[in-house]
Amino acid sequence: MSTQQTTEVLVGGAVLAVAIGFMVYAGQVTGFSGGQPEYALNASFRSADGVSVGTDVRLAGVKVGRVTDIELDPQTFRASTRFSVREGIDVPDDSAVAISSEGLLGGNYVEILPGGSPFFLEPGSEIEFTQSSVSLVSLLMKFVAGDEEGSAE
Repeated sequence: MSTQQTTEVLVGGAVLAVAIGFMVYAGQVTGFSGGQPEYALNASFRSADGVSVGTDVRLAGVKVGRVTDIELDPQTFRASTRFSVREGIDVPDDSAVAISSEGLLGGNYVEILPGGSPFFLEPGSEIEFTQSSVSLVSLLMKFVAGDEEGSAE
């Protein structure tokens, strides 16, 4: 093998190693888990603004799963949401689920608010207590409209 071929093989190997390293890093950052077992739970929201497939599911601020499916229920006109939770994390059966915001400009995530029941949800169960997302624009409009009414008196 000539020096030029050896150099090409070494550079190719380095590029391949960097590509594999990037894929591992991207998988960790996005929460992609190839081997962690999960179970599914369901919830129905009046409004699921800002939530899509892949959105984080958090418990006490820690990511424990992700949203796996959202579709409109034609009978109730609510957003039927399916999400996963890591195995080993038992969610009490009186828990609530809310769509929360990371901040003024941050994205939304699904937050599990655990209850105090000694009984836990089975895989595939539906969480009955939900709180939909709050629209920042509608809140600002209410504030502006309320402020204008107050100053007119």
